[in-house]
Amino acid sequence: MRAITAELSKLLSLLSVWVALAIGLIVPTAIVAINSVSTRKAIALGDHTAVGIDMGYQELAFGVIGAIIIGVIAVSSEYFTESGESGGGRQITTSLIARPSRLRFLLAKATAVAMVSAVLASASAVATMAEIRIFLGEHAPELGSADVPRLAGIVCYWVLSALLAFGITVLTRHGIVPLAILIVNTSVVTVTYLLTRITSLAYYFPDMAGIRMFIRNLDDSTVEMAPLVGGLVMTAWVAALLTIAAIVFCRRDA
Repeated sequence: MRAITAELSKLLSLLSVWVALAIGLIVPTAIVAINSVSTRKAIALGDHTAVGIDMGYQELAFGVIGAIIIGVIAVSSEYFTESGESGGGRQITTSLIARPSRLRFLLAKATAVAMVSAVLASASAVATMAEIRIFLGEHAPELGSADVPRLAGIVCYWVLSALLAFGITVLTRHGIVPLAILIVNTSVVTVTYLLTRITSLAYYFPDMAGIRMFIRNLDDSTVEMAPLVGGLVMTAWVAALLTIAAIVFCRRDA
C-alpha cells in the first residue's frame, strides 16, 4: 500500500498530469456544448430524433485522451533526464534504489495510473451528463438503470486505455511514440476504424472492441459483439501488453 501511495503522490506532483486531468474534463464537455447547439436547433424544427442514444457517450470517447496522457506521463517522467544543475540523472534510478523489486514498482505505478484514470473518468462522465441536462433540459435523454453498465463501461474504457498507454511507454521508454499513435488514433484519424473497412478482424483491436462497452449505435459494424465481450477483448489486449512490458522491464537495464 505504501508503494501505491508513493506512486500516487509522485504522479499528482507532476504539472503535466494536472493538464491531462483538465483535458479529460474539458474535451468531452466542450464537444457536448458544441453539439448541443445544433441539437437544440434540430429540436426547435421538430426533429426530436436529433438526441441520439449515444449522446454524451460519444463525447466521452474523445475525452479518453486525458487518461492516455496520464498513462504515458507516469512512465516517461521516470526517464526524463534532469538538468546538469540537478545532477543530470533520471528519476528511474532513484525509484529503483528506493524500491528494488521492479515488478512491485511497476505494479504500484500501474495501480496508481488506474486509480487516477478511474476518478477522472467518473468525474468527466458526471460533468458531461449533467451538462447535457443543462443544455437540453426536458429533451435530454433520461438516465436510468440501463445506463449504469454503460457508465461503468466508460470508466473501464478510460482505465484500460491508460494502462495500454502505460504498457507501450514501458516498452519504448519514451512518451512521444505512444502519445502520437494513441492520440492520433483516438481523435484525428482512427486507423483501427479504417482497417475495419478492409478486414472484420480489426473490430477486435482494443479500442474498437472497448467502445462496445458504452456505444450502442454501431450500424456500420459487420461484427456482433456484446458489451461484456468487448470489455473482455480489450482487457485481454491490455493484460498481454502489460505482461510483455513487465518481462522486458525486469530483464533490461534501467
